[in-house]
Amino acid sequence: MGAKKKNGSGRVKVEIIKEQELQQIAKSDAPTQVTPEDAYSAGNWIEPPVMLEGLKRLVTESSILPQCIRAYKNNIAGFGIAVRYSVDEEETPEMAAEYTRMQEIIELLNTDCDTKKIFENIIEARETYGIAYLEVIRNLAREVQQIDFIRDTASVRKTQRLLPYIETNYYHHGKIAVRKKKFRKYQQQIGGETVYFKEFGDPRIMDNRTGEYLPEGTGLELKYQANEILEFAIGTEPYGEIRWIGQILGVDGSRRAEGLNNNYFLNGRHTPLMIMVKGGTLTDESFSKLQQYMNSIKGEAGQHSFLVLEAENVDGRADFDDQSKPEIEIKDLASILQKDELFQEYLDNNRRRVQSAFQLPDLYVGYTTDFNRATAQTAQEVTEQQVFQPERKSLAWIINNKLLNEYQFKYVEAYFQAPDISNPDDLYKLLTVTNNAGGVTPNLAKDIICEALGKASEPYEGEWADEPIAVGKNKATASSGGAGIENILTQLNGQIEKAQRQNETQELVSVMKEVRKMLRTMQEGEANET
Repeated sequence: MGAKKKNGSGRVKVEIIKEQELQQIAKSDAPTQVTPEDAYSAGNWIEPPVMLEGLKRLVTESSILPQCIRAYKNNIAGFGIAVRYSVDEEETPEMAAEYTRMQEIIELLNTDCDTKKIFENIIEARETYGIAYLEVIRNLAREVQQIDFIRDTASVRKTQRLLPYIETNYYHHGKIAVRKKKFRKYQQQIGGETVYFKEFGDPRIMDNRTGEYLPEGTGLELKYQANEILEFAIGTEPYGEIRWIGQILGVDGSRRAEGLNNNYFLNGRHTPLMIMVKGGTLTDESFSKLQQYMNSIKGEAGQHSFLVLEAENVDGRADFDDQSKPEIEIKDLASILQKDELFQEYLDNNRRRVQSAFQLPDLYVGYTTDFNRATAQTAQEVTEQQVFQPERKSLAWIINNKLLNEYQFKYVEAYFQAPDISNPDDLYKLLTVTNNAGGVTPNLAKDIICEALGKASEPYEGEWADEPIAVGKNKATASSGGAGIENILTQLNGQIEKAQRQNETQELVSVMKEVRKMLRTMQEGEANET
């Protein structure tokens, strides 16, 4: 560039400045953020912040945690894993082949039990420890062949993410995306035996005996090659976050309260009574009887025992007058000290706090006394939307984008099935309103009813099946003697006979008969009007 300056003599001075070449700004191709893991200075291996074995014991001895965890397990993964198309296109042979292929893969991921059972175990461990692990076994084509749940979650240790950054391939909608990331190492030690694993997605070969990576181009027997671990954690901490950690004191307190209650019936929770002797003292024989009595009334056997005490003057005389007569007073301490009816209010409050940590209403943990049909329906809908549906989507994402990513599926995806919580009354109102507006067709009515029954629906054949019933009614009015509806009924009867010959399900035939009944009712109403 050139710049002009005017000096005092009127001459113009010109300065030439070299044009510099524009330099391309280089962007890092790997994450550069600092994580809390990077602050560990005691080595690469990270220890859990709490004793995981103790968490398992708390869950086992709790009166509410098992119910909450069971509700998560049953409602998130308990309805099974299914396959569906991820694109809205007309089915092609290639799409059908992919559909069948994914079904086979999911069914064979574990041959010892149903695949959904594996994920039920994952959820149970994750809700107990805050983290769960899955051992992944690949074939020679690096496709996931088998998965196994690691039962002893507490025995697994991990490193922080270790340098260097490793290039990995990620398949997305048929395209390959190259990414760089750091990977962990995992170690499991039980009874003096140690085995090493590598993190899921690590393309390097690791020796499962030493945890060392082999130099590129070096071979190793398959039995010594480390498998991969895929972890399922709550939150972002290295060992996850325990959902109910904020209620751990209440969980432990409830356990201790239950123990005290049990001890109350066995031995008494505290000193049950106080015996006061005024103006005298108990005889040696009475004191021995009292001591023997107190030691023998434990449990239910002593509920109806009674005690006779004798007292004497301080000087030991037995012949005393009314003025010097000793007085024995017995005070019940149990009724004074026992204010909370064996901690019932305390236990109930703790139970509600734990349920709040899981966002579960009473309905899902066996407390249903305050529910009616309307409130139960609302509780189910809210819990499905706020808790279970997001969890199902997260697990399904892991299956599709991690476990099965190497298969490069383009048209299908796996998903976790959900319960049908639709209200029949709402369905009836929807059909009524739609029919009154003239929008219900025989095929639409059939689809809605079949979906409510959980059955597959095949459309009726013929143009009449996609024509609103109200239109058919108008056509029937315009024709003589209701010939329009009669024509539809004739075709529908043919469809019913065809379904019966082909041994269709009874539910499907019943739906078709219901549609026929609806049309006949309309026909009768038309006849009455005329």
